[in-house]
Amino acid sequence: MIVPGTTYLITRRCAQRQFLLRPSRTTNQVLEYVLALAARRAGVKLHAACVLSNHVHLVLSDPRARLPDFEQYLDSIVARAMNAVLGRRESFWDPRGYSAVALASPADIVAKTAYALANPSASGLVRRNREWPGVWLGPERIGRGPKVVARPQRFFKASGAMPVRAPLELSAPPGFNSAEDFRSQVEVALAELEARHAREHPTVLGAARVRAQSPWSRPAGEEPLRRLNPRIAAGDGRARIEAIRHLKAFLVEYREAWESWVAGSRGVLFPFGTYAMRVTHGAACLDSC
Repeated sequence: MIVPGTTYLITRRCAQRQFLLRPSRTTNQVLEYVLALAARRAGVKLHAACVLSNHVHLVLSDPRARLPDFEQYLDSIVARAMNAVLGRRESFWDPRGYSAVALASPADIVAKTAYALANPSASGLVRRNREWPGVWLGPERIGRGPKVVARPQRFFKASGAMPVRAPLELSAPPGFNSAEDFRSQVEVALAELEARHAREHPTVLGAARVRAQSPWSRPAGEEPLRRLNPRIAAGDGRARIEAIRHLKAFLVEYREAWESWVAGSRGVLFPFGTYAMRVTHGAACLDSC
């Protein structure tokens, strides 16, 4: 269900959990450059980003309901660029696709933003998350103007159509009084997580050893199977129940409309939030909740 104005926590993992996004000057530049282009192309508003060696976390808002377009552009170009950098041809991303968790309230946005930005310390990689050598776009960049990212020299043609520079800007999500309001709340939540992670990880790997890892390596042990893949995050129980009820109703209405479409009825109305049938097949949709 792709509804205009929704704020999401986005997660995308590398194939086989390999460290294909291991921090380096080239990797960081590719990611920031393509992220800037994808956000501008889809009209997405970025609020935070943290890229670990084998997965990406983004917190963003989608005013124009174009999240799938944003993700397709971002993931496809990053995959091709990084495969060229690494000299590989296999699938770059986990075939299960990306996770998009809708954040129900400002409190949920703050909690998930802090969670995303605290991934380096949570994994015992660095003591302070700002020390992470990969892409880490945190509170200090929110509402402070764009970071201009030069086009990487690897993969991208100097004479090609891609812009020489791309502005990468973070803004405050809806529901906050100001950028400073959002920044201060995230900083408090992030500090609390860092303190907890410092107790859990008395020693850390460190930025230098992170950079020295092989991109073909991956974490020890196997990832647990059958893990939950939520679509909604809501700390308030009533809000969570209402959001789940709304999502279930959408799925029922979508299934009924799709079955009518398959049966040949081209005048059927799909529910508000329909994406693929509307964009790809020109199906008619309700224009409000």
